[in-house]
Amino acid sequence: MENTIKQITVNALRDLYQTEITPEQVKLEPTNSDFKGDFTLLTFPFLRFSKKNPEQTAQELGLYLVQNITEIEQFNVVKGFLNLEISPSYWVNKLVEVNCNVASSTHQKVMVEYSSPNTNKPLHLGHVRNNLLGYSVAEILKKSGNEVYKINLINDRGIHICKSMLAWQLFGNNETPESANMKGDHLVGKYYVIFDKAYKTEVAELVNQGKAQEQAEKQAPLILEAQEMLRKWENGDAEVIQLWKTMNEWVYAGFELTYKALGVDFDRFYYESNTYQLGKDNIEEGLANGVFYRKPDQSVWIDLTEDGLDHKLVLRSDGTSVYITQDIGTALLKYQDYHCDKSIYVVGNEQDYHFKVLFLILKKLGYNWSNGCYHLSYGMVDLPSGKMKSREGTVVDADDLIAEMIETAKVKTEELGKTEGLSEEEKQQLFRMLGLGALKFYMLKVDPQKRMLFNPQESIDFQGDTGPFAQYAFARITSMLKAAKQLNQEIAFKSVEVSSSEIALIKTLYNYQLEVEKAAQAYSPAIIAHYALELAKAFNRVYNDVPFLREKDDSKRSFRLFLASKTADIIQDALSLLGIDCPERM
Repeated sequence: MENTIKQITVNALRDLYQTEITPEQVKLEPTNSDFKGDFTLLTFPFLRFSKKNPEQTAQELGLYLVQNITEIEQFNVVKGFLNLEISPSYWVNKLVEVNCNVASSTHQKVMVEYSSPNTNKPLHLGHVRNNLLGYSVAEILKKSGNEVYKINLINDRGIHICKSMLAWQLFGNNETPESANMKGDHLVGKYYVIFDKAYKTEVAELVNQGKAQEQAEKQAPLILEAQEMLRKWENGDAEVIQLWKTMNEWVYAGFELTYKALGVDFDRFYYESNTYQLGKDNIEEGLANGVFYRKPDQSVWIDLTEDGLDHKLVLRSDGTSVYITQDIGTALLKYQDYHCDKSIYVVGNEQDYHFKVLFLILKKLGYNWSNGCYHLSYGMVDLPSGKMKSREGTVVDADDLIAEMIETAKVKTEELGKTEGLSEEEKQQLFRMLGLGALKFYMLKVDPQKRMLFNPQESIDFQGDTGPFAQYAFARITSMLKAAKQLNQEIAFKSVEVSSSEIALIKTLYNYQLEVEKAAQAYSPAIIAHYALELAKAFNRVYNDVPFLREKDDSKRSFRLFLASKTADIIQDALSLLGIDCPERM
């Protein structure tokens, strides 16, 4: 219909105003819910052709469209906006075409890099938003017709990793995940916190001895030992390398369990320990080509002042790499492996400047593919209790959060008496679906760029704008369709007279493909989350408005059950793009 309206508008401009334009120049939008109509034509760009005011131009175009498109019943004009009302029979017939497929005119190879954890601590609440956002964006891009690769870059080297290693070496007494009865990532994170406390004690002692704070922080014995351990690692010291491998393996085993619990996956893991040297090689080439310069202390920098940035360190004076070094190497390796059209980095907004610098350096090194690099910058997650700090051990652990969400779902579900007739295994499965559904939906319904406050209790509200609300709409429909089959009631499309709420539901279903495309273009799962909510609400309005199983007219009952079936399919598909499963009973 959109294409038809655009083409007939082209004809109207030719016939009424002797002007030739293309369909792409016709701006058509869904009508604002405050006004009557389905599609709104923006007439302001045509005033220079009509030589008339907006209202007159819209009136003439409206009359032309009504006369030439039989599906347009009537129109209204609001300040030059032409609102077109499509006949109910058109929408009823459109229901047959509604499905979960999304046709796309674009097909690109897209890499989505997300999670990117450090191997010195377990995943926390901030990582949860990152993982859920990255996974969902990848699924939405895949749904819209792209070839998508999910990538996880493990930050497995550097001074922060050495801090955990050194603390374990000094204070660990050969403790292992098995002897401590802890997940490996939790054990290593414990020693990261131990290092920070011991380091701060040393700094305080040096300050008491008369040293300046900054000087004390640089001269504390623990930080000097950690720096020496990093140099040994980069020089291939066998003992340091063995300890590094052992502790990283503990962490990977822990990460795997958390990823499985969250329901996220990856096509490929990259490790910075394998890419930082490649970055160093790039810097050597850049030095030879004049992209970088070396200071007297042998550190290597790049001057970005002409681009509105500053001087950026890319290699320390002792030859060790910094984050940007390994990111340069990783970017090159990823492109060599996949030759993607787009490479999306899902990283928090505190790294905005870092990625501006990275993409600019790649461009200056002559890599044209860097134009396809994009930083999906998202806001931090706050709690009612305040900001999280890894080094102080005050983070909200991802595993604890998942367990709390499942427990909260259990308590609320049992309070509402929603578990009657379920086996213990079915109950546990339901609690997990609801708990994780609530967590994912609450995280993803917020625009990625916005900072957010996460409230676990608020997220599991069966009546609010939540995951369980949308899941319940699916479960209600599934239960109704099962009952219809048991009663041998037909579920089939019939051409019948429908109510206004049914028309509204069909229109919402019809918009699914458009919403997926919008979400893909904006890299925003929030668009899908709000669509799923609107669809569930639209169905509930129909459910409260007209009978389904008790409808006496066979044709109307068949049609409404068919409408319900289509709704369930789209709700389930939309929620799957958010990584959310739908229970059939709740």
